[in-house]
Order: sequence, then C-alpha cells, then structure tokens
Amino acid sequence: MTAQFSRRTFLKSAGIGALGAVAAGSLSACGNGVKAETPANASVGEVGVPSWLGAAPEIAERDITETIETEVLVCGCRTGGLPAIISAAEHGAKVLGIDRAASVPNPREDIGAIDSKLQKDSFAQFPEFEIDKFEAIEDIIRYSNGFARFDLVKLWADESGAMLDWMTEIVERDGRLRMDLEGGLPPEGSPFKAWVTGHSPNKTELGKEDKSFSFGVSLKEYAEEKGAQFRWQTELVKLEQDETGRVTGIIATDVADGHYLRIKASKGVIISTGGYGNNMEMMAARQQYNQELRIPVPARGGNPTGQGIKAALWAGGRMDAMGAAVTFNRACCKPDETAGMGKSDPSDDPKAQNWFWFGEQPFLKINLLGKRFCNESGPYDYMLHSAWQQPYHTYVDIFDSDYAAKVKQMGEVGCCRLYPFDNGAPSNRPITSMPDNFEQLINDGYLQRADTMEELAEKLNLPVEQTVATWKRYNEMANNGKDEDYNKEKARMIALDQPPYYGVRTGSWFLATLDGVIIDTNMHPVREDESPIEGLYMTGDASGGMFAVSYPNLFTGLACGRTMTFGRRAGMLAATGQA
Repeated sequence: MTAQFSRRTFLKSAGIGALGAVAAGSLSACGNGVKAETPANASVGEVGVPSWLGAAPEIAERDITETIETEVLVCGCRTGGLPAIISAAEHGAKVLGIDRAASVPNPREDIGAIDSKLQKDSFAQFPEFEIDKFEAIEDIIRYSNGFARFDLVKLWADESGAMLDWMTEIVERDGRLRMDLEGGLPPEGSPFKAWVTGHSPNKTELGKEDKSFSFGVSLKEYAEEKGAQFRWQTELVKLEQDETGRVTGIIATDVADGHYLRIKASKGVIISTGGYGNNMEMMAARQQYNQELRIPVPARGGNPTGQGIKAALWAGGRMDAMGAAVTFNRACCKPDETAGMGKSDPSDDPKAQNWFWFGEQPFLKINLLGKRFCNESGPYDYMLHSAWQQPYHTYVDIFDSDYAAKVKQMGEVGCCRLYPFDNGAPSNRPITSMPDNFEQLINDGYLQRADTMEELAEKLNLPVEQTVATWKRYNEMANNGKDEDYNKEKARMIALDQPPYYGVRTGSWFLATLDGVIIDTNMHPVREDESPIEGLYMTGDASGGMFAVSYPNLFTGLACGRTMTFGRRAGMLAATGQA
C-alpha cells in the first residue's frame, strides 16, 4: 500500500484537538528553509501539520557522500536498541547499530517483567510476589484511562519473563554482573496495589574492579561477539521508502563533520531513538502541564529530541492521542523559586536545578500556603498532578531528624526504596547516602534545617501560622492512628516530632516522554487505517500505544521492561522476516 500523509490524516491521527497551545515557528534542524507566513491556527505549520513536525527535510543527492549497506539497521543504541541489535544478530542478520552519542549509553536498569525465573524462584518464600497476568494488564489499562492497547500490554506480560531470563544469561555470562529481583511490597493498608516486577543488574566484586564497565558495555560487548557492528556519532535524519511505502533505509548525518550518508537496510529499520523530552516545541504542544511542574535538573536519558518520532510520522505513522510521561517527585528548587520551566530551554533556564532523591518518601507535603492537599502515599505522578492544582505548581516536603527509622517503616518500593528489599536485593540508593546528600543540599541553599517548625516555615517563605497549624494537625492524626483528612495508610502516617526539622521546595523530575507513534504487536508503526509500515519497526519511548495520562510506577521498571521486550521482538522479526 502506498503511504498516504495528508493534512486531514495527520490532524485526525495525532489528536490535534487535544494538543493545546504550541510554540510558533519552525524547527531549525529540519525543513526546507522557507519561512512560512503566520498560520491562522498557530499550532499548524506551513504544510498543514503541527509546527513541531514540519515537512521532511529534502537532502540533495550530491550532499549524500557515503553509502552503507546492511540487513538490519537499529537507530538508537540504548535501552531498546541494544536488545534489538543482539536479537537480530542472534537470528543471523547482518546488523548495524547507530547512535548520535560518542560511546555506548547506559540503558535503564530497572527492568519490569512478569514470570521471570527469578520471580518464580521467589514464590516458595514470598508467595505474595506472584502476579495474576490479567489482573496486572487490567491495572495498566486503568492507569491509561483505556487509551493503552490491550494487545500491546498483554504482549509485554506474556513475553517479558522470557526476555528477562535471556537478559540475565547475557549479563551474567562473564561474572561481572548479576541480575536481582527487587522483591518488596508496600505495608498493609496501602490504597494502591504494587507489583513485584522490577529487576536490576548489579556489579559483582569482579565487575567493580573496572570503573569503565557498565550494563551498557556488557550488552555492547556481547552484541559484538555475535557479529553486530556499531557506528557512533551518527544521527537519523529521515527514512527512505520505495514506491509501495516499504522502508528501505535512512538518510543520516555524521555528528562529527556534518556530512550526510545513506544506510540501506534490506531486512528492516528499527527506531529506538527515545522520546522528545528535550524538544521544547513538542513539549509545549503535547505536555504543557508537565512543563509547568518541571524543575530542569541535569539531563539524563540521552537528550531526546523526537527525531525518530518525526521520521516515522513523515513515513505515514500516527501519533498517540495525548502526551504522557514518566515524572518523579525528585527535584527541588530554592526557597524563593518555584517549579515550572514553561517553553524555555533547560540549559538557559535561570531556575535552580538539583536532585532531591528523597522526595518520593511519603512524609508531610504541603503547598505554598502552608496547607496539606493530598495523600502523600500515592504514585509519583499522582502527587505531581495534585501539585499542579496548587499555587505555582510547587509544594514543600517536610520531615524530621528521625527520618531513617521512619523511612524503614514506610517501606517504599521500586527505584525510590532506600533499604534492601524484602528478599535482600539492594536498593538503588541506600539510606546511608542521605546524610551527605542532605548536607550538600543545605550548603547549596536548597534544603532548609531548623530547630522549630516556625523557623523552618520562615526559611521556606511559607506562612508561619498556617504551616504550624498543619504540622500540629498532622501529628495529632498520626498519633491517633487515623488520617481523617486524606486517608494515608497508618504505617506511613507518622508524627514528625524529632527536631531538627527539614524542608525543601519540590517539583517534578522529568525522566522521559511516553507517547509516540502507535505500533502493532509486530512492532510496525501503523497508518490511520491500521495498515503496517513494512520494513519499519519501533520500540521504546519513540513508540506508542502503551501509556497515557499516568505512568504505572507501581509496576517497577515497566517502561524499561516494555522497551527491552519489544526491542528483542523487533530484532527477531526484522532478522527473520516473520513480520
């Protein structure tokens, strides 16, 4: 079928009516260089599509000075790309992986899966870890308000365990890494169900000897053992298609010297280039509310610009209906500042930028009026969505000097946990790292410490009388064993009565966008009529159909597990031609 990409088709498939305001202008990195007149609808550019998309760039043949031929080409060599490369190579294909980075980026290290061998082996001691697949699938669908494709969620549930076992064999092959199941559940009474899905590779004593060694290095070395090749500092510009609409390869650019090259891929192209969190025009168009919650801490995640998403849309794909993201309440600003970066570039934003890893611990959280406003024990982005409704989209974390014992009682799960998991697996960060972190934050002017709540409120520029009244009521309810205001579970409703007291203004750490180009279960992007774009496969944050509205963070590692599971599948399908 010949690809069709009309103005009407895109506007309908991209959910333009739900996008909100868009920054005007055109992207400097692509387009034909002709300045358009200001359109009547500022969200629509000169070619009748959103201005963040624009038209596919035209590259003259004389400017393409290099040609490479391979069978399977993988664009993006991180969380989804590395499994795709390995899988394609294991299935006998000639594989090339490209990435605009100068060396292998480290993949995400919390990997969500169901029915891995590690999980099954834990059931004898921890029967509560066992997961009913359909119950889990339905919970993910609920998080998405029904926008998630059931078949994609089920595909992850069905294939993620085998992927994890495969990944475990790879990383444990030489004794430098081991895979751990992050086995732990919240205390009794939690209103939100959590799922034991997280797995993380951790260095063994042998692995710790080499400071340059990492999870990403392990996967890259294994891929090379299987015959795969890599080319760094090479960035996707656009896809190339034949007369039937099948993708035959790409035009790329060499980041180092700027020359264009053509890469032909006879069996298929796999896009795993990530989302668009650092494309401010796309963020303003699709996730304005998340921008207003965002504190621009130092970037992680490969500076994603949405180029893979745009390339697939130019080829005829369709976009998720609305923006979605992984956001964590792990960022802080100073007492005279607030969250929200609007349309600005993170590198230019004058607001303070710092991490506050401790922010997800469910202590007392109040708005800038000194009032409590939600159950602090909900999923990460539920807390942030509640904060959006508060003054300046900013709130304050308050805890006391007995925080270590109280954190242990609160029993958080997932990547924010600060104690070893119930089954002995290590947490991402230990509680013992917090004192030094707090001192640094205090010295840098973020975290405030005081002997009285009155003094703490003054340091945080909060109304003193209201802040003290809120704190006293919180302690009274905690001591009575019942949160009568927001129904926080008893195990996490703990009085803050051990001075000195700590407080910090908090907002969103934006990890990654999750809305992308909708795919089918064969990892092909689909057109408006659901026909697949042959020769093209997608995984990770560039792909869509899996998330909307909220990220199900109580499925630890779900986004990473989805990406790796689908990356492995895409590599197999491209290499074998099964679909």
